[in-house]
Amino acid sequence: MRFQKLLQLSGAVVLSALWLGAARAATGGEPAAVQIDVAACLSAAAADDMDKATPACAAVIDNEKTAKPDLIRALVARGALLAQHDQIDRAIADDSRALLLDPTLADVFNARGELWLKKGDKPKAVQDFGAALRIDPNHEKAKANHKAIARELERIGAQMAVAGKPSFNCAGARRPIEKAICGNRELADLDREVYAANARVLREARNEGEARKLQREQDDFVTRRNAGFGRPGFDLKKAMQDRLQRLNGVDGY
Repeated sequence: MRFQKLLQLSGAVVLSALWLGAARAATGGEPAAVQIDVAACLSAAAADDMDKATPACAAVIDNEKTAKPDLIRALVARGALLAQHDQIDRAIADDSRALLLDPTLADVFNARGELWLKKGDKPKAVQDFGAALRIDPNHEKAKANHKAIARELERIGAQMAVAGKPSFNCAGARRPIEKAICGNRELADLDREVYAANARVLREARNEGEARKLQREQDDFVTRRNAGFGRPGFDLKKAMQDRLQRLNGVDGY
């Protein structure tokens, strides 16, 4: 859709230039300036033809005489094509240049946000999605993207808040195994994950009888874990990892 609109606009520019050139020729005025063929860039990009789009778009973008509207169209078109071919940094560069020329392009802000997301830069992605929504509060893609990434950042923040903390209060730890878990961030995280996974499978149990059976399995694991701790050959980390894997395999995770 974006490419279709761009092509329609470029067609109008070309026709206008042709009319102006004809008028000058008829009146004996100065020769018309050479028209930059932005349509070739747009059509090649829309057709996903990198071989044709590369020189055609470069001819428009690298020409100092290119009119601002045509330059923006070429940058956006080439940026979208580069993104399709996973040339993320180059696509971001084209989108950024287009936004410097026209900071009201909600579609381009959203597109660049998606590219930042591919690079793993969530804060910049949120910033661009937010910018798109400030320009167009009804931009559906930007709304969906902003909502999804905001939830992800919230989840990461929540995980960071409990990182290194087990499922129980370390202030009340009395048993040697509890003190060992509290004293090791990796073990503490494993303990919390095992607890959360067990809570999940209990919630998803098909009936009360199945839930009781699953809880007995968890209670048995804790008993074996506590009894085995400190004995020769007992690997607490592996025991917890095995239990977590078992819990996550219960319902096909």
